[in-house]
Amino acid sequence: MDTRPHPGTDDPTEECAVQHLTSRQHVVDMCRTMLARGYLKATEGNVSVRVPGHRLYAVTPSNYDYDRMRVADICLVDFDGKHVPDDSGAGLAPSIECGMHANIYRERPDVNAIVHTHQPYASALAFLRKPIPALTDEQVRFLGREVAIIDYAPSGTSFLARNVQKKVASGDNAFIIANHGVVAVGTDPDRAVFNMALLEKVSIAYLLALTSEAGKVYTIPTAIREIAFGKLRADEKRIAAQLTEAVEPVRVPADEELPSADATAAQVTTSNAGTDEQPGTESARLGYAISEYPDVDDVMRRLKALTAQPVRGLRHDALLDVLNYFDTKCRASKEITDRAKQRIPGGVQHNLAFNYPFPLAIDKAEGAYLVDRDGNTYIDFLQAGGPTILGSNYGPVNERVAEVVRDCGPVTGLFHEYELKLAEIIHRFMPHVQMYRSLGSGTEAVMAAVRGARAFTGKKMVIKVGGAYHGWSDTMVYGLRVPGTYRMNAKGIPFGATARTRESFPHDLGQLKRKLIENRLRGGTAAVVVEPVGPESGTRPAPRDFNARVRELCDEFGALLIFDEVVTGFRLGLGGAAGYFGVTPDLTVLGKTVSGGYPMAGGVGGRADVMAVFGSGLDGKSGAHIQVGGTLSANPLSCAAGYFAIEEMARTGAPVIAGRAGDRLTRGLQRLIDSYGLPYVAYNQGSIVHLECSGVMLLDMRNPVKLLKENKARKRLMEQMGAAYTAHGIITLAGSRMYTSMADTDEVIDDALARFDQVFALVEGV
Repeated sequence: MDTRPHPGTDDPTEECAVQHLTSRQHVVDMCRTMLARGYLKATEGNVSVRVPGHRLYAVTPSNYDYDRMRVADICLVDFDGKHVPDDSGAGLAPSIECGMHANIYRERPDVNAIVHTHQPYASALAFLRKPIPALTDEQVRFLGREVAIIDYAPSGTSFLARNVQKKVASGDNAFIIANHGVVAVGTDPDRAVFNMALLEKVSIAYLLALTSEAGKVYTIPTAIREIAFGKLRADEKRIAAQLTEAVEPVRVPADEELPSADATAAQVTTSNAGTDEQPGTESARLGYAISEYPDVDDVMRRLKALTAQPVRGLRHDALLDVLNYFDTKCRASKEITDRAKQRIPGGVQHNLAFNYPFPLAIDKAEGAYLVDRDGNTYIDFLQAGGPTILGSNYGPVNERVAEVVRDCGPVTGLFHEYELKLAEIIHRFMPHVQMYRSLGSGTEAVMAAVRGARAFTGKKMVIKVGGAYHGWSDTMVYGLRVPGTYRMNAKGIPFGATARTRESFPHDLGQLKRKLIENRLRGGTAAVVVEPVGPESGTRPAPRDFNARVRELCDEFGALLIFDEVVTGFRLGLGGAAGYFGVTPDLTVLGKTVSGGYPMAGGVGGRADVMAVFGSGLDGKSGAHIQVGGTLSANPLSCAAGYFAIEEMARTGAPVIAGRAGDRLTRGLQRLIDSYGLPYVAYNQGSIVHLECSGVMLLDMRNPVKLLKENKARKRLMEQMGAAYTAHGIITLAGSRMYTSMADTDEVIDDALARFDQVFALVEGV
């Protein structure tokens, strides 16, 4: 067979290894999904997927253990039902029902995946000769007006294949075959699996309705009855467990008035006029972004319930519309980012720009909006990953920065007054930052903080919270994003670089204490590094008292407490997370907002005696100063931008206004989630808003089987939802997190909620 790439093949780069790899992989994935959900038994039934651009389909082999299925085991069959052997396969014979699959693909060009399996509920209905009438709108929408019964014919014969072909011509998507189980078809593999699940649900409902129908008795053969009701009893336990784990949705009455950022802005502006207070007293008076700290136990219970359920994503037709938006409305973005792949690894320089199905190229940012290269306007809830609390491209800061740059340029290489002004204004609002050293990024600042802690304490071990992101330095790429994964993401990093790093499971104080005890035998712990609101900006929210308890443990074991406030610094309020929680860290890492959205945003500050190790010469701690620096660190441009931005945040009350915008967005999302009956979870910590649709960030190595089985599907759902939000004019961070800013007025938030409403209406089953 010609193994050269053909137009429309799945992946030409893979054809030399295994022909039509993607279609074959889809078959394997479908088998494993249905085995996990109980729709297939070990060797019963068959599954197929159409090969794009060819009169071929990939199908499971005959009598093969699906649990051990490999891509190479999948067979290729043409539309005449004939096996097409190829050198890349394992040489197995295809299912005896391949003629039936071929007839369906010929008859129905819209069908791209087929499932045929033996289902005890449907077998009982087939014996009773009872097709399933329209029971629900969902059934009519996805399966058709009736689940018809196809006349009996011997397995693997042309008679059965013709009988099936006649019925599928109706355009329905699910059928009961007399004495041969069921067939479910779909426009793609996910749809076929979904239709199989829905068929099982309506089969149960109709069978129970028949068996309990007043005045009638239906006789089902004992063998079929025992199989059907035995499975029903098992399913009853599974369904009962799901119901037990389910939680009551957050109820937001339709007439409830949502929190108002506009009202807060008016109050803050008035109360801030003409104030002149002493340093150290303003942060509390100006307030914090968090109006009410989330009930962490309740949030985690909801997130656990979300991950206990199958994913609920977009309908296939809706996803196609979303992808069509990118294909037709974002052509200039695709053209330039495709070009970029020739000169930039991956096509983009910033990790946040890796969006599905391809990155957008942004030409303009202003306040609450972004405009892409094609002229499409979006509500900006990314806010560059968090630094622009005042809103994007904030004029008053830009104008004052421009004056500084006109005088001295962006960099001098020598001391400039705004180095001091920035350190002073940080101390004014964060009194625990007695001294501050400017660096180039949050990653650099974490590196410096860890190095400083080791130099100051003379100890080497460092503990971080699993799942937290503290930049990409060798020491901290450990337990990244998924708790318990240790060095899984540490490619290119020698084992020695992470040998003295440990991770503690999120918010498990008992495990943290055990790590501190263990580290005593290794010379002690230099520092414990935490994100104060929880890993990944509160994706696993920290309990209200967590930081105080960690502070106590650090004091007990002589370790420094490092707050990574790259996101929370100034966003939670001018006093940062330390001010909000009332906990004083030894060192604080700042980034993002500390330069007001300008480059070289990073630095570390804290106790004067600890910060002394960052000095040089006579300022060093007994000559124990550490090596840090950077040509552009503390440049006039970045320091002036940070100083002016913090001044503006104090003058306008931006963190509090942004927090109320986050409150309004969250309550509105909770109302929508409830109205659509979705399992999604929305909560916020001020202007950090989380919208969890898949729960992929809640998977961890405490349940490795679930992580390995579901990570891919849940990640894909998160990407698809992010694309759907974008296609409806909303930019989020990876489809699951949003940062609000002072520019998000009530009108902006309400517009965004209307767009989220449109997206949620596209979800399966609503």
